[in-house]
Amino acid sequence: MKVDLVLKNLRAYVDGDLLDCCIAIENGKIFKVGREAQMPSADMVIDLNGLIVLPGLIDAHVHLRDEGKSYKEDFYSGTAAAAAGGITTVIDMPNNQPVTMSAETLRKRMQVAERRALVNVGFYSEFPRKLSEIDEIILEGAIGFKLFMNTQMGGLNVDDDYAVIEAFRHVASKVPIAVHAEDKQIIAAIEGSLKGQGRCDLEAFIQAHPEEAEIKAVKRIIAIAKETGSHLHLCHVSTGATIELISEARSRGQKISCEVTPHHILLSVEDLRRIGSFAVTLPPLRDKCHILLLWKGIREGIVDIIASDHAPHTLMEKQSSNIWYVKAGIPGLETMLPLMLTEVNNGRLSIRELVKLMAENPAKIFGLRSIGYIREGMNADLVVVDLKSEGKIDSSKFKSKARFSPFDGWEVKGKPVKTFVSGKLVMDNGEIVAEAGCGRIIRKRRLE
Repeated sequence: MKVDLVLKNLRAYVDGDLLDCCIAIENGKIFKVGREAQMPSADMVIDLNGLIVLPGLIDAHVHLRDEGKSYKEDFYSGTAAAAAGGITTVIDMPNNQPVTMSAETLRKRMQVAERRALVNVGFYSEFPRKLSEIDEIILEGAIGFKLFMNTQMGGLNVDDDYAVIEAFRHVASKVPIAVHAEDKQIIAAIEGSLKGQGRCDLEAFIQAHPEEAEIKAVKRIIAIAKETGSHLHLCHVSTGATIELISEARSRGQKISCEVTPHHILLSVEDLRRIGSFAVTLPPLRDKCHILLLWKGIREGIVDIIASDHAPHTLMEKQSSNIWYVKAGIPGLETMLPLMLTEVNNGRLSIRELVKLMAENPAKIFGLRSIGYIREGMNADLVVVDLKSEGKIDSSKFKSKARFSPFDGWEVKGKPVKTFVSGKLVMDNGEIVAEAGCGRIIRKRRLE
């Protein structure tokens, strides 16, 4: 038999270990993992010169914009950024224009992405105005639902406990519910007071998003999820107190998962003050003590996922003397893996932990079959990394339209050098070498 591709002379992460082996690929799937003598003949052979091959990474928190916000990012530029960052699957957030909150808006978004995507793309939906539409959205293929507690987004009144409970109960165990947990009332009250004082400086933004806003929202949503039996996924956790609340909820048998971002585990509020508006994000960067507590959560297995929260904006939207005009969010698809590989080199993270947090766990939590592992029969979504490569982060070279980063100038050791999606080479040494539309749309259809 002759296969499409054989990757040889590599070290692959397989079931918890790095193995010296080769990988044969046929029809977009991993056909065989073994020694070179066991490999079938192939149309193409690529010698990886001893580099490490990991399962393609899964970023469970990405804002790809497009449609009405395509001036910030579109499916091509966003998925090019993903491929450049060694990420082969992304899950797109619903706060778009139009908001993804119906079977129709989801279907149209998928159709646009299908023509442009370079990597696999799954989609969240906001809750619709009518709960009777939830099943239709799931059947259309939504990976999960998203609830923003800090702002009114979509058709669900976030301030109405009864409405939120009914929505969660309707979703129940069908798909996870991802939540941005910041209390809207706390933020609005402080922000209103500060604006009344004429405050529009960076410190005003920091004051308007206190730790208490996250903690209060987390307590509320954990209680709602417990009452409804929902699978709660807490996005971009930023405080040690939230880690404790998650741990306590799990000890009671509650189904709850969570994620942290590279910026929340590597940057503090002191960095925000130094960098300024390019580091403005939500929830905001916290005191250094929280960085240590989030890392403790990673070590203890409380943190399930590292996700980028890739949130692209134009340079103009990120720069203003009035902080209330600055758009919150930073691009992270191209920096996440180099930053985490640097932590591997620094001994703070192991390869095993990296793969678990950025491939295996996202696949399990969001029910993404055939990805997240290097095994025979799985999709050939792979990233080749060079742990010894050294360089500096330079946002001017991003594939994303958002060419800024709070990590600009950071020295990193370790980078992705090749990205394969369904066995097709998409990124090679920083260059996109595949055509738009080679990524697949992930549709999850499950009703229970």
